[in-house]
Amino acid sequence: MKKAVVFTLLVLVALSPSFISAEEIEGALAPYLQSISVTIRADRGQGSGVLVTREMIGLDGKPVKVNFVWTAAHVLSRLRKTRTVIDTKTGQSKTLVEFRDAEIVQEIVENGRRVGEKKMLASVIKYSDADEGQDLALLMVRKIGMTDKSAVFYDGGNDILPIGTKVFHVGSLHGQFGANSMTDGIMSQIGRVLNIGSAGGGVVFDQTTVNAFPGSSGGGVFVAGDSEETKKFRGQYCGMIVRGAGETFNLIVPIRRMRTWAKAAGCEWAIKNDPKITPPLSEIYKPGWIIEDTGGVWNAKAHAVRESAFFFWLRDRSKVVATILKPGVEGIKSETYIEIMPFPENKGR
Repeated sequence: MKKAVVFTLLVLVALSPSFISAEEIEGALAPYLQSISVTIRADRGQGSGVLVTREMIGLDGKPVKVNFVWTAAHVLSRLRKTRTVIDTKTGQSKTLVEFRDAEIVQEIVENGRRVGEKKMLASVIKYSDADEGQDLALLMVRKIGMTDKSAVFYDGGNDILPIGTKVFHVGSLHGQFGANSMTDGIMSQIGRVLNIGSAGGGVVFDQTTVNAFPGSSGGGVFVAGDSEETKKFRGQYCGMIVRGAGETFNLIVPIRRMRTWAKAAGCEWAIKNDPKITPPLSEIYKPGWIIEDTGGVWNAKAHAVRESAFFFWLRDRSKVVATILKPGVEGIKSETYIEIMPFPENKGR
């Protein structure tokens, strides 16, 4: 009898909705999504990011709330610097990769009017570049306990949202001026493969119809949860806007790829909220903490062929540059500074 009762309880637990989705979003969805979305200023460029909050053991041994931001690596590329130094032990030269701090900005709106903004410095703690890696980066806000708000990540079994699922994008469309802009759309295709990097096999993206503009890069895409099948995933982060090839044809880094990379890079805790795998804050400050894997363990090596798609990254407007739209077309003066990747010559376009 006891064995039968235990078996029944285990079945009930396994079928319980709370077991399937332990972190459900309650209350109005739009204010929540805006509360976890930030603008990222990196040198003279701007992009978007999504806040993640984790409780960690602080430097004094007491629990503290630490804020992190997921964004696209190409948003932060201007913060990455290299310099050559001489190793005093071996006498050999070596190249150091260093990152300057980014600035994250949160819009403050009261009574239907913008009343100001909150700015904080954030250090780059994980980075995988756009050309040779996954175009993903994780920032840590230097101010401890800036907010309690946190994204919740989609975990629907195989992490693949069905085509036709309604989703929202919240980002800084056209930079800080368009901070916390919200657009909607659907998942229009899954498994697009771009031949970037050099390891072969390409890199997987999912496709969505949400509107995105320069400044959207790094911003989150979230499940609307408007159907019976998706309501338990309402408001959950399912991918990151990184590339586009026209209005309503935009590509995201799907959460399944983010999760795989985060495991390899040692920051799975920034997606999976599990105290058992969350490190103490002191570990991130250790000299041995790896920010970027330049040896290729995390990232695929550079690919010779690039597909046609541009980054949604708002660049500095103080300089006017020529942008090539297609081979054979003269460069035009760009006022929005969208970086457009050329069509491969072998496609005959």
